[in-house]
Amino acid sequence: MRIEFGEYMIRDWAGDDGGSIARYANNRKIAMWLRDRFPSPYTASDAKVFLARVAQQNPRTVFAIATQHEAIGGIGLEFGDDVHRFTAELGYWLGEPFWGRGIMTDAVRLFTEWAFAHLEVYRIHAAVFAGSDASVRVMEKAGFEREGRLRASVFKNGRILDQVLYAKVREGIV
Repeated sequence: MRIEFGEYMIRDWAGDDGGSIARYANNRKIAMWLRDRFPSPYTASDAKVFLARVAQQNPRTVFAIATQHEAIGGIGLEFGDDVHRFTAELGYWLGEPFWGRGIMTDAVRLFTEWAFAHLEVYRIHAAVFAGSDASVRVMEKAGFEREGRLRASVFKNGRILDQVLYAKVREGIV
């Protein structure tokens, strides 16, 4: 998979992306807004384990956000099961040097369009931790609708936090 937008792209992870993953992902400012399964600190060993896991995916649902030279972030879907099997949760992160340029908004918009066209998914949602104003802006600018607030729904950084639920539904479904 490859989606180009300006000088950036969404592409498959490559075996040699480990160094750039460890360099950009090893940042508390990123990890504080992600699930605890995202390591912090993020080491080269963590990147190696991640890349091995992604290489086994079928279908692939987790991709790199990259320049022509290196991976600078990631974006992906995690599918539900049982009655939620056509629903997926969106997750993403971007290296701090690339913040504030609209890269993630474009990536989320293009990636969700691709997912609706190529995967058997009808609803994509994201639960943004309360206080993550940048992710709220990404969701809204990428065309996701705010569906509600999940009160006291996560424990992160030593605190109980709300989450704000955003979703996008494939056109023609509802």
